[in-house]
Amino acid sequence: MPWLQLSLELPGEDPDRLAECLSEAGAVAVTLEPEGADPLYEPAPGATPLWPRTRVVGLFPAHTDAEAVAGQLARALSRTSVALDRASLPDQDWARVWLRDFRPMGFGNRLWVCPHGQTPPQPDAVVVFLDPGLAFGTGTHPSTALCLEWLDQTTADAGTVMDYGCGSGILAIAAAKLGASRVWAVDHDPQALQASVDNAHRNGVAERLRVLAPDTLDTQIGPTTVDRLVANILAEPLKVLAPRFAGYLRPGGALALAGVLEEQAEGVMQAYRPWFTMEPPRRREGWVLLRGRRQE
Repeated sequence: MPWLQLSLELPGEDPDRLAECLSEAGAVAVTLEPEGADPLYEPAPGATPLWPRTRVVGLFPAHTDAEAVAGQLARALSRTSVALDRASLPDQDWARVWLRDFRPMGFGNRLWVCPHGQTPPQPDAVVVFLDPGLAFGTGTHPSTALCLEWLDQTTADAGTVMDYGCGSGILAIAAAKLGASRVWAVDHDPQALQASVDNAHRNGVAERLRVLAPDTLDTQIGPTTVDRLVANILAEPLKVLAPRFAGYLRPGGALALAGVLEEQAEGVMQAYRPWFTMEPPRRREGWVLLRGRRQE
């Protein structure tokens, strides 16, 4: 059957957030593309692609009401209106067509995220296979990239890791592939939990991943049992969760918090200082990674 392609570029809006909105509106696949003639700078190991302008493209069944999609996006983004470019496309496996243009991305010294069927240029790479547009995150957002780099630097032994707010499971799977002996992937969204399970099986690490909702977590693990905890969510929930995270991490355990804007960093760090020794933030494109160690 034919398909309807709906695309947009909204300066000032997070492209990953736009992609999420298109998925929630019914897109069967979503991809990010460089807008206009702006170049895609080839990423060196440890870097991510940089597009000065990004167009977000969603693929919908041909019968989709484009005006209804535009209205849903406007409400989700708190805008009066959203303009969508439309195009009719012939029947193809468009998810796979788009994946031809998605290249492996490197994070840190050896961690790479690749679409299925592709290979990174680094012979000794640790590879997480994840298709863009078919999950809740593939490493393109600065917060996710910072978390992946932190895992590459800290998950070098067979310790335990918690990924709180796991989404696609990208961070949990990366931790398992980097050597974690057990990983708890936690999310309140059942779709995120299912995506994490599916992606863990595709990456061959399902036996080391425990996927849990937050309300069942305390019955599944004991206190001070986690060696590393990473949470890529939002600033306000992170503040509320500070004592809970302190209870999960063993003394000396490592913490990484993301989804935090630069102007929110000090407030979040202040919430964690009663239990953690916090390090200076790492910054990227207006976002920060907050790191700390559980006090003895």
